[in-house]
Amino acid sequence: MVPSISVARTNHSLTISVKGKFSFESHHLFRKTYHNEDAQTQSKITHFSVDLSETNYIDSSALGMLLLLREEALAKDATIALLHPQPEIRKILETANFHKIFEIV
Repeated sequence: MVPSISVARTNHSLTISVKGKFSFESHHLFRKTYHNEDAQTQSKITHFSVDLSETNYIDSSALGMLLLLREEALAKDATIALLHPQPEIRKILETANFHKIFEIV
């Protein structure tokens, strides 16, 4: 499956959806998504969500991207959550101890 990244904004919340393979190839698009959205709006983003429900692969580069987004969120006093990861993806996140630093719903 070709990776796809989309964004949805509601009030002060930004949801980034990752479909397919979440890997190094997604790096520029993933970062551009939340940087552009934040720069184009007058209202502050107070909550970031990353929807992983349709993500079927995740690598260490993607884990690094999530950590960078977390740093960005913390710098803005925003919260962050990882939404609905598939069981295989959840296992990778837990192996990397992401459940200790992210809310995983």
